[in-house]
Amino acid sequence: MRFNGDWRNIPCALLQEIYDIRSAQLYQTMKKIAITFLIAGLLVACREKENPYDASGTFEAIETIVPANANGIIEQFTITEGQVLDSGLVIGYIDSTQLYLRKKQLQAQIQAVLSKQPNIAKQLAAYREQLKQAKHEQNRIEKLVKADAATPKQLDDAMTAVAVIEKQIEALQSSLSITSSGLKEDTGPLQIQIEQLNDQLQKCQIINPVSGTVLTTYAEAHEMAVPGKPLYKIADLSTILLRAYITGDQLSERELGDKVTVLIDNAEGKYTEYEGTIEWISNKAEFTPKTIQTKDERANLVYAMKIRVPNDGQLKIGMYGEVKF
Repeated sequence: MRFNGDWRNIPCALLQEIYDIRSAQLYQTMKKIAITFLIAGLLVACREKENPYDASGTFEAIETIVPANANGIIEQFTITEGQVLDSGLVIGYIDSTQLYLRKKQLQAQIQAVLSKQPNIAKQLAAYREQLKQAKHEQNRIEKLVKADAATPKQLDDAMTAVAVIEKQIEALQSSLSITSSGLKEDTGPLQIQIEQLNDQLQKCQIINPVSGTVLTTYAEAHEMAVPGKPLYKIADLSTILLRAYITGDQLSERELGDKVTVLIDNAEGKYTEYEGTIEWISNKAEFTPKTIQTKDERANLVYAMKIRVPNDGQLKIGMYGEVKF
């Protein structure tokens, strides 16, 4: 049947059929719209339920790369990744044989130089004995002069003899002191070389500088070491830092020293909570890192902050964490 534009010519049964079809189509459309809004609402509710945090970030630690400080073969180096080390612990050493032999040679040279030092006390002993006898003679003549048993000339001669011996002792002592000082000065450069060798020998010991856990090893025993070559990486994991990001709106509400709750996922699909302390907030905004979610997902600029968290062994470097203020 062809429709000529006049609805009055259409049978009532057909009009009823058209009405039913249009009503059904309208009902399906409204149903789809309602379902869409319902799903959107559920998604928002789920997001609020599943993301109960105000900021997020990743855990990091202060990592120290320990280098070699000497040339030579690594004779001993037994640490392993994951091992906990104390500060000041000797964990290995680099071959120091040649340094030790050089030190012994310098010590022998110093000893040879010092053996030429004059024995000042021994060489002056004879002159001092002569001076003692001369003074004794002077005293004796003084008594004789008082008793008119000796002449003044004899006393003058005795006094002159004492003065001459004293001058001889003074000159000899000065000469021997100069000689001794010169020999000691000759050993000065040798002693400096020994001190340098002592420093190099000390650096042949591989001493752990900070307490922490070994993260990575870069060398093995029997390899060649040179100054600056990385040996291992270590970090103190007893407390760990969460680098999180907050928006400008949140910045004004946060201060250094604030206590916050740090959340990490656990095996049960829930959150494990830790107490953390804000210890640093950046004063410069940056673009939101791609892997970081913020409270306001529309925020393009964020501020980095560091939260120190006591570590029970479950927190690892690079692990994702969330913050609840």
